Amino acid sequence: MSRSPGEHHPDSRYAWTRLLYTLAIMTVGAGGMYVVPVVLPTVQADFGVSRANASLPYSLLMIGVGVGGFLYGRLADRYGIWVAQLMGGVSLGLGYYLAAQSTSIDAFTLWHALLIGLLGTACTFAPLMADTSLWFEKRRGIAVAICASGNYLGGTLWPPIVQHFIETSGWRATYTGMAIVTAITMIAFSFLLRPRPPAVRAATAEEAKAARHDTLRPFGLAPNTAMALLMTAGIACCVAMSMPQVHIVAYCGDLGYGAARGAEMLSLMLGMGIVSRLVSGWICDHIGGLKTLLLGSALQAIALVLFLPFNGLVPLYVISGLFGLFQGGIVPSYAIIIREHFDAREAGWRVGAVIMCTLIGMALGGWMSGKVFDFTGSYKAAFLNGIAWNAVNFTIVFLLLRGALRASHARLQRA
Repeated sequence: MSRSPGEHHPDSRYAWTRLLYTLAIMTVGAGGMYVVPVVLPTVQADFGVSRANASLPYSLLMIGVGVGGFLYGRLADRYGIWVAQLMGGVSLGLGYYLAAQSTSIDAFTLWHALLIGLLGTACTFAPLMADTSLWFEKRRGIAVAICASGNYLGGTLWPPIVQHFIETSGWRATYTGMAIVTAITMIAFSFLLRPRPPAVRAATAEEAKAARHDTLRPFGLAPNTAMALLMTAGIACCVAMSMPQVHIVAYCGDLGYGAARGAEMLSLMLGMGIVSRLVSGWICDHIGGLKTLLLGSALQAIALVLFLPFNGLVPLYVISGLFGLFQGGIVPSYAIIIREHFDAREAGWRVGAVIMCTLIGMALGGWMSGKVFDFTGSYKAAFLNGIAWNAVNFTIVFLLLRGALRASHARLQRA
């Protein structure tokens, strides 16, 4: 089928160039998720508030990122991803600027929750992964993995930059600088994303009919049922994932190794997470999203189990690295699964909904692990709790994979 001269092909040179633009936006926009932990002690001292109150902006920001990703996904489905990025860039710039002018912790919290979280950073992670999945066919897995790695790349680059300027110029000037850099970068790059994804065309009427049936009955289930299971799986995997990520620093402190060693282990997890996302993307291209997610869930469970018998300093470094290597590709797999089993025109909001649930899982798991520790006085029970939630994720993904294989077999029999 012929294409108009201005129409771009999947997996084309433009698609890969666009991926670089997307990676840049993802890296810059991710700053909203990582600036608060760095500025927290300074803001706490400046406003004279408790550690809990100083931490609230981060909690509400992350909730905003989850909900906003779903809303921006719907917006992108209708008007294009560039509109979402344009609005997000404006909101982030305004949010950083107003936060810098805050005279109370309440105002500081409001701007983080509303402009930096809900209307700002939320435009990046889930919506950009969904958009990237629509531009690739043969290399969809690795492309989405590269896109998702921008989040971890932002987590690597932003904290030392922010810390440097806080020490040299103060946190308010740092926020003002971030407002200018973020707004200019994201607004400029948003206009480069104006072309809409290429339409997916079936080669024959029979293939079109089969594809239509797949999107009507993903995994052989009603779409709402399939989405509910995916969203539950997203919560479960990230409740498990949050245990080491949120508590490894405190865990090392309890073992007598000090918070600095725990921070190094957390950094190692995130660094290996980038490797994991790229490798998992390559695996996705060969075995599909569901099988990759099932593999990641199994490997994450193994890493969680390893935390139980080993608590020496060197083993903890090794296990932390393995945990990052095993879990980093889990969340991007959901975007691939949505793209493979649902209508492409609904990719934005569906990916946003599942990613929202993974963020809820991270927030729930971090709190739950702390509660389990408070009740038992040990992190052993918290690790066991994470393993149990991981088992829920594995079971759901296994059932979805079995349903998908049965639906595929039935389709072949009909043919």
